[in-house]
Amino acid sequence: MRMRFPSALKGIQENFQFVYGIFLFILIPAALVINTVWLTKQTSTVMDVELQRKASLAASVFSNALPGYLDDTALLQSHVEGLVADNGEIHSLDVLVPVGEQFRIVASLDTSRVGELSTYIYNTLAWQTEQTIAYQTTSAALSTEDPTALGDERFWVVVRPVSTSDGEKIGIVSMKISSQVIDNLTQSNLNRSLIMLVVSIVVIVLLLANNTRLYRNTLLLKKLKEVDEMKDEFISMASHELRAPITGIRGYLQMLLDGSFGELPDEARTKLDMVSQESDRLHSLVEDLLEVSRIEQGRISLEMGSVDIAHIVKLVTGTFQQQAAEKSLELVSTVQPDLPRASADAKRLQQVLVNLLSNAIKYTMHGKVTIAADEIRDKKPMIRIKVSDTGIGIAQKDRDKLFEKFYRVKNEETDKIVGTGLGLWITREIVRMMGGEIYLDSIEHVGTHVTVLLPVAGQSHPDKK
Repeated sequence: MRMRFPSALKGIQENFQFVYGIFLFILIPAALVINTVWLTKQTSTVMDVELQRKASLAASVFSNALPGYLDDTALLQSHVEGLVADNGEIHSLDVLVPVGEQFRIVASLDTSRVGELSTYIYNTLAWQTEQTIAYQTTSAALSTEDPTALGDERFWVVVRPVSTSDGEKIGIVSMKISSQVIDNLTQSNLNRSLIMLVVSIVVIVLLLANNTRLYRNTLLLKKLKEVDEMKDEFISMASHELRAPITGIRGYLQMLLDGSFGELPDEARTKLDMVSQESDRLHSLVEDLLEVSRIEQGRISLEMGSVDIAHIVKLVTGTFQQQAAEKSLELVSTVQPDLPRASADAKRLQQVLVNLLSNAIKYTMHGKVTIAADEIRDKKPMIRIKVSDTGIGIAQKDRDKLFEKFYRVKNEETDKIVGTGLGLWITREIVRMMGGEIYLDSIEHVGTHVTVLLPVAGQSHPDKK
């Protein structure tokens, strides 16, 4: 159990971002929905209050003018119809006068009800309490007291007692005002809010989905880096472990071939030569892997100084004369007279040129290989070393990948040529560490040119500015 708890805790920590994303995925849309519904409801409530106030005000204004018309019902009816015609929001209007404990309708938009007695509860309440009463209805009848013709449209009904200037109650005004305009405005705002809500939710969902994907990619990248580090550590450890036995094998092979243990039969010598060549290849691979490990871990120290380029070019050219002659290739070197000295590490520069010349000879089947050194003056003086060949060349699609680790051009012409795909990567990294630059230009079936640029001795090293 003690072993499982840390694992479970680690799992929770690694999945926290995912769980957090799911929480936001639910919380944010829910908050938007609640906010939209709440704001719409609040807006509708506020508008209803304003409509109620407007209805009460209209009823109050009409009530103040009513006492002068009660004696003439025809004039009162005309006044009622004119008021409604001038104000489209007023849907119905009844004027009632008390008759005992009941009320008689003396004017109404529904003329068929004029003269009828009313026992409507709201009229009685308004009369007894001497207060204005407001309520909602969905009846679209022309009389405020008619409960028929129910529909979807809402109306505010205001019942207000009418008094003289002396305070004597003389009648009741019952007015119905449509809330259609406000309802339409509320619905329009709600529709716009819902559209914005849907758009916001879609955007949030996309952002959260993208965040989840990025988080998973981050975890994947982290794991890939861990695997890559483990791979580098393994390669470094394995290379170190292989170096000693390979050195011993090569030493004993060389002693056998030199006759230190007696003369060898021709067939045995031939076989041992093949074994020696393969051991050399294995030794080269191990050394390249160790070099990659040292570069990636920053364990390479350079001894920068003033280097005689002509001397380095002569040494490297001499090393490959025999190899070029075996392939019937012409190996040519040219150095500009009085060439300034370069700022570089002599051993590392020699390693760079060995790699470049080795590649040039390896991939050239006929023609010649050239190494040339001169001085150029662009933004600042630089020593240019160019290695050119008339080899198989490189296709456009492969050029940008040549300086990647373990990358090799694969075609019928390169299948039988051995290599690790590390030489150019190592070469580029060393050139950059010396403050230089390296470029490659190639045409398939024509040849390749590799150019190395190094600072002239005495110039500031880029890393030391």
